[in-house]
Amino acid sequence: MLNDISLGRYYDTGSILHKTDPRVKIILYMLYLIAIFMIKTAGALGVLAVITLVQVIISKIPMKIMKTTVLPVMPIVVFIFLINLLTIQDGKVLWEYWIIQITEVGLSRAALMSLRLIFLIISTSVMLTLTTTPLKISDALESLGAPLKLIKVPVHEMAMMMSIALRFIPTLIKETNKIMRAQISRGADYDTGSVFQRIKGYITVLIPLFVSSFKRAEELAVAMDARCYRGDVGRTKLNPLKLRVRDILVGLVFVLAAVLLVLIDFVLR
Repeated sequence: MLNDISLGRYYDTGSILHKTDPRVKIILYMLYLIAIFMIKTAGALGVLAVITLVQVIISKIPMKIMKTTVLPVMPIVVFIFLINLLTIQDGKVLWEYWIIQITEVGLSRAALMSLRLIFLIISTSVMLTLTTTPLKISDALESLGAPLKLIKVPVHEMAMMMSIALRFIPTLIKETNKIMRAQISRGADYDTGSVFQRIKGYITVLIPLFVSSFKRAEELAVAMDARCYRGDVGRTKLNPLKLRVRDILVGLVFVLAAVLLVLIDFVLR
C-alpha cells in the first residue's frame, strides 16, 4: 500500500550529490525552481528533461525509488493538465464536442504545466529529500537564514519544525498503512462504491491518524523538554557544515546548466 511511497525518505547511495553541502543544494534548487517556471518552449523543456535525467544518474537513485516519488503526485498532474486543457480557449480548435473545446494553445499550455510539475517533483527529490537527511536540511536552512536573526526571526525554531515535519512524513505513511490494514481486517472497503462512499470510508483512517499524530507530537515535546531543549541558546553542532572545493564545483556546473537552459529558451522563442 503506502509503504511504496518514498516521499520524504532519505536514500543513501554515496553519490556526489549526497556529499554536496546542503546549503549549495538548497540554493541550486531555488535556482532551478526559477528556471523551470521561466521556460516556455519545447526545446527548453527537452534540455530540462536531459538535465533532470543527469541529476538522477549522478545521484544513483534507482528508478524504482524515483517512480514511487512521482506516482503519488500523478493525480495532481492529471488534474492540472485537464484544467488547463479545458479552460484555455485561445488558438486553433483541435477538437470540439458540445461545450467541450480543445485548442492548440490549451493543449500546449496543459502539457507545459504538467511537465513543469513533474520536473519540479523530481528535482525536489533528487536535490533535497532523497539525497539530504532532514537534520542537514535543518542545519542548512538555519545557516542560510542566519542574517534574519538580527531582526529577531526565530530561524533555528523554524528550521527545526521543518526538519521534524520531513522526519515524520515516512512515519505517518507507515502509520496510515497500519491503520488501513487494521480497518480492512474489520471489514472496511476502500476500493469499491461511489466517490462519496470512499471518502466517507477514509474517515475511519483519518480520525485514528489524527489521534496518533497528536500523541506522537506530545511525546516528542515531552522528550525534548526532558532533555532541556531551549532552542539555539548555547547549542553546538557535532558536524558543522563546511564548504569545500567540491561543493563549489558542483554548484558552478549546475548554475551554468540553469543559465544555459534559460538562454536556450530565450533563443527559441
